[in-house]
Amino acid sequence: MNIKQEPIGILTVDDHQLLRAGVGALIANQPDMKLIGEASNGREAIEQYRQLRPDVVLMDLQMPDMNGIDAIIAIRSEFPSAKVVVLTTYAGDALAQRALKAGAQAYILKSLVRHDLLETIRAVHAGSKRIAPDVAIEIAQHTADGALTAREIEVLTLIAAGHSNKGIATRLSVTEETIKMHVGNVLAKLGANGRAHAVTLGLKRGIIQL
Repeated sequence: MNIKQEPIGILTVDDHQLLRAGVGALIANQPDMKLIGEASNGREAIEQYRQLRPDVVLMDLQMPDMNGIDAIIAIRSEFPSAKVVVLTTYAGDALAQRALKAGAQAYILKSLVRHDLLETIRAVHAGSKRIAPDVAIEIAQHTADGALTAREIEVLTLIAAGHSNKGIATRLSVTEETIKMHVGNVLAKLGANGRAHAVTLGLKRGIIQL
């Protein structure tokens, strides 16, 4: 006797309704999948997960109110077996590693949705992991790099916001010499040739966000 398998229940989380609609249209054509819920930010995602208990969550990262990484951490702490596919525009290795460390099983780019999403959902539901090739290359290229400390990330974020060394020192209640030391460390770790280049690299890799 053949037992009909239940379709994979999917919760999609993204602050762009058009993206959610596009994903919904893709899933609607798959007999083994069913879109059971939508959310527009991390807080809604947590509530929807509690109510719906989806098999797979499609999670954006940059959203208002609560971002995707914080939502993944919250969901996985409450439901350790939750399966999450990150669906994002950001290929940065630092951001990807934070998402994977938070508990995501897959990290794919929105530009590849039509090619990769359906098979990624099936793979994650079956217990596998998936990382977009471009992201995997970025991670591999930076595995030997020294990670920025929390204070160095804070300094880089303030540089990106347009603050001088003196201004950063005042905001952080430290000496300007201390900030110069942090800036030097940031440039060295990122392989940057100046402050503007460091900001560009920090944004590209997902170390900081504006």
